[in-house]
Amino acid sequence: MPPQERLITPDITHHSLTQLGQRFGIHYRVEGAPSQHQPVARGHVHDVGLPQGVHLTLSDLQVERGYTSTSYQSVPWFFSVILEGTIQLHIGQQHLQLGAGEGVCAHFDAQHPLTVHQPAQPRLRTVNIAVLTTTPLGLPAPGSQPILHRWKLPGALHPLLCTISEQPPVAWRQPLVWQGLALQLIGLGLPESLPTLPECGHLSARDRRCLAALHARITQHPAEPYSLAALAKEAAMSPSSLRQKFRACYGCALFDYIRQVRLEQAYESLLQGHSVQRAAHRCGYRHASNFSSAFKRHFGFSPHELHRANL
Repeated sequence: MPPQERLITPDITHHSLTQLGQRFGIHYRVEGAPSQHQPVARGHVHDVGLPQGVHLTLSDLQVERGYTSTSYQSVPWFFSVILEGTIQLHIGQQHLQLGAGEGVCAHFDAQHPLTVHQPAQPRLRTVNIAVLTTTPLGLPAPGSQPILHRWKLPGALHPLLCTISEQPPVAWRQPLVWQGLALQLIGLGLPESLPTLPECGHLSARDRRCLAALHARITQHPAEPYSLAALAKEAAMSPSSLRQKFRACYGCALFDYIRQVRLEQAYESLLQGHSVQRAAHRCGYRHASNFSSAFKRHFGFSPHELHRANL
């Protein structure tokens, strides 16, 4: 079986939404006053593990009670495509309503969270993509302002996505197919007005050299016990300046990048046949439990599942 997992049961309750929100930095509010175990929706949500810092989630729900999700956990880019049904989104004063065949590209943070309302409806099918870091794909970094950009799927792509999303999540082909589709959706959904390179033009040549050297060292040696103070001293910057300039140049937070490189190294270790404990230690995690939680958040499946699937 490939590394895939049902995130929630066919009966999605207020309680299961709360648990999901605690994992991913999302606050859920359900219309009315349902009990903790009364169904809010029925259906399935599952992740498809993809490389290059991309997290893809497919959902197919019958929404029995309207509910709202507010996401505070920032990623460089977030995409949502509606295959069937309708949702409403807003960031600050920006509001959109999306229907079947439409998508949205968003950038948000804790100060400007993304709020999505899923009204009660017979069927809501979506494809959601979180780009966790821009560097592997060479994507532009978002600016400091929130973005909520609507776009339409090309005519032939909508029925193709509907067909592929109906395939069983255990199909071994699915991660390969979705990797290509995810890249298409990212390319189609990014606003055309964005720069083609990360927004680090305002940085000095010296800053760019220091950041590039730091970025290369982290990429080559992710398991080292990095600290913000030591990295800032190495780059001859203040800690706050390093955080700001690294995000401006690479589109993600410094320690988010360190975590991503560590986990991708662990992924490769597991594919090579190393145990979960060994993979955790090789990529810099002292405790296998912390490693397992971080790995599952990043890839959508546990390291034990990947290890078993590779035996």
